[in-house]
Amino acid sequence: MKPYLRKIISKSLNQFNLSQKETPEIQLEKPNEPAHGDASSNIAMKLAGTLRDNPRNIAQKIVAGLEYDAKKVAAVEIAGPGFINFRYANTYLYDELATVLAQHSSFGQTDSLQGQKILLEFVSANPTGPLTVGHGRNAVLGDTIARLLEWTGAEVDREYYFNNAGRQMRVLGQSVRARYLEELGEDAAFPEGGYEGEYIKDIAHALVEEHDKDLADTDDISPFKEKAESLIFDDIRQTLERMNIEMNSYFNEHELYEDGSIDETVKTLRKKGLAYDKEGATWFKTTEFGKEQDTVLIKSSGEPTYRLPDIAYHANKLNRGYDQCIDIFGADHIATYPDVLSGIKVLGYDPEKVDVVVYQFVTIVKEGKPFKMSTRKANFITLDELMDEVGADVTRFFFLMRSPNTHLEFDIAQAKEAGEKNPVFYLQYAHARIHSILRKVEEEYDFTDDPLLDLLTHESEIQLIKTMIRFPEMIQSAAESREPHRLINFLNDLASDFTGFYHDCRILGEEKQLVQARATLARAVAQVLANGLGILGINAPEQM
Repeated sequence: MKPYLRKIISKSLNQFNLSQKETPEIQLEKPNEPAHGDASSNIAMKLAGTLRDNPRNIAQKIVAGLEYDAKKVAAVEIAGPGFINFRYANTYLYDELATVLAQHSSFGQTDSLQGQKILLEFVSANPTGPLTVGHGRNAVLGDTIARLLEWTGAEVDREYYFNNAGRQMRVLGQSVRARYLEELGEDAAFPEGGYEGEYIKDIAHALVEEHDKDLADTDDISPFKEKAESLIFDDIRQTLERMNIEMNSYFNEHELYEDGSIDETVKTLRKKGLAYDKEGATWFKTTEFGKEQDTVLIKSSGEPTYRLPDIAYHANKLNRGYDQCIDIFGADHIATYPDVLSGIKVLGYDPEKVDVVVYQFVTIVKEGKPFKMSTRKANFITLDELMDEVGADVTRFFFLMRSPNTHLEFDIAQAKEAGEKNPVFYLQYAHARIHSILRKVEEEYDFTDDPLLDLLTHESEIQLIKTMIRFPEMIQSAAESREPHRLINFLNDLASDFTGFYHDCRILGEEKQLVQARATLARAVAQVLANGLGILGINAPEQM
């Protein structure tokens, strides 16, 4: 409806002979008060300065010039200082309800990003241990944003970026070697800052079963590191699969060194006068981009900082022909990613093609108290342990139900609730409840004619239709903003409106044609709930 309303408003604005520059964007919002209509525009107030007139006078002229289909718009009213409010016609609502039923599992899909090729990088944890709760929000947020973008027509590739070299992996190999020797009954010095989790002992045990004592005398940590990487990545893939997440590709940072990308990046920065040597280190002249200090690219030890390979990696992404690259980063990257954007701009790429979603961290609350986690000290909760505790659906939902830029408290006790206090069960129960009602209707009635949707005239029926048909718009909004919680808020509104409808309007026990119309409405609501839960990566059960 909003495109249609923009079209008729734009046509009415022709009476003012405005230039393209003078014509403001036509914005339409849903009024907070249902009494104010279904859509509202502030276009008259935006034009007040340009036209040097009172907004209400401008609104009256716009409304007088509107040409609209009475089957779509029932009324247009002017409110307050000059808002133009539109009320949808019931015939339009019935047509939209029929569209929901006709499109079925594809209702909500749009083609706004048709032809766009997008690379979405997320999770990207190095293979030094199992995925923890700390990685969970990243994983679920990235996958759900990918699903939203796919529903708006984009072709999306999910990529996992990792580094299997460097100090972390070296310490991992040393940790496994020490546990391996302990398994053989030999004394072994555990490395400083080593990984202490039980999973290290499991890897060591696997090496003993595979090699017996053959590796006891080697000082080469490669077999220990390689075994650890292999087993840990198998575990990571299984965890992601359990969370209904499948990656299209895995990219190893080491490839950037092997193909010369790292050296070429430094060479280009030097050529542009934006990289220099000082105190044995290589620096990036980030003061040229508004920072107070320049930034180290390569430490005096010869080890690159995070920024250098990441600049090269983003160049690699854009070289692969993607229209947009989206990164899902934790709040600890908030000070570093601007340097990466500056770097790729220097290399000749458009930084506008890189979109960074920064999310705040998660606190696990157990028995009313925050639970502190450390991967190396092994006092962490793995994602698998969390799913064992509360289930995969609840885990995904809880990671998504707040805005990414809001700190998230994951309350284990609330997540384990199996009733209405648990928000994911509330939505799943609403879906299952509707299917239960529909089964009873099918048992008692045999419908042969098409439903008469114009029998749906009760206020609660109309409100339910209005909420439901906002679904495509909500998908679009959540995709553009990279905020899946908007979809959750919509589904909560839809479930709440269904409850109101079911309270006010009996389905069973009414005249047959009305039963059919209301059952049809209920079926459409169940379909939208199922579509929305599917985008969230959550099951929509028909029985609970």
